[in-house]
Amino acid sequence: MQRTPNTPNLNKAAVYAIVINAIQLLMLLLFVLYVTVGDMTEEHRLQLQIIAVTGAVMAGWGAVVDIRDALTARKLSRTVGQLQTVNQQMDQLNREMRMQRHDFLGHIQVVYSLLQMEEYQEAIDYLEKVYSQLQTVSRVLRTRMTAFNALLQVKSAAAEKRGIQLELDIRSTMEHLEIPAWELCCAVGNLLDNAMDAAAYAAKPHITLTVTETLRQVTLTVRNNGATVPAAIRDKLFEPGITTKGENHGMGLAIVRRTLEQYGGTISMEAKEHDTTFTLQVPRVAA
Repeated sequence: MQRTPNTPNLNKAAVYAIVINAIQLLMLLLFVLYVTVGDMTEEHRLQLQIIAVTGAVMAGWGAVVDIRDALTARKLSRTVGQLQTVNQQMDQLNREMRMQRHDFLGHIQVVYSLLQMEEYQEAIDYLEKVYSQLQTVSRVLRTRMTAFNALLQVKSAAAEKRGIQLELDIRSTMEHLEIPAWELCCAVGNLLDNAMDAAAYAAKPHITLTVTETLRQVTLTVRNNGATVPAAIRDKLFEPGITTKGENHGMGLAIVRRTLEQYGGTISMEAKEHDTTFTLQVPRVAA
């Protein structure tokens, strides 16, 4: 598998860490031996200082490498978690499509039998029900980004389960984007989860996801009619630790903003009474 420029080289990092720590241990051993058995003359004292300074430099270098590797591992861990989420969504979409295929084969057999029995009105009524189901499936298959279609399927089912109306207005094929599909899905999924939590308190909970495109970018808006974001935190909403959900919940929007900015995108929020809209703008790959 070919690595991209941003992919961490874990083998190389591990070798660096082993070599640096081995050198540090060797310097420490020499230092201890010298202090224990060495003759502390003026010349030896200078040598001792050189060893101490060298050891300190190596220790500092090792600390920098260890911190860098820890940050790399943390980023990789978050990436793996996001990929697992997208993979679960893809699996759920695949299961749903297999179930739909099985159901539609059964529907065809029923309609065929009704036509054979010349029960034409019943066949028409049955087809209308099937068509309604087909419309539900087609709502989440409007783009050429399979991961995004899977996300819409999962979130549509979650919204229906919670009694929330999720309206989808998809007018983009979601092609040729700068941001990887799985990272965009994690960002949009985070916003839809937040919107469902907010809309759940409305009398008639409603969320609208709109996707439009131009030659240069794709714009996604997530709008809900739930509780309004408090004015005191609106200007700080995308900072780490700022949340409306209590403790241990403040990193989502900060990560969304950082992810989008990494690929030249932006996120903004507009809040009114029972009307909150988040807007994502994602650049497209230049032709």
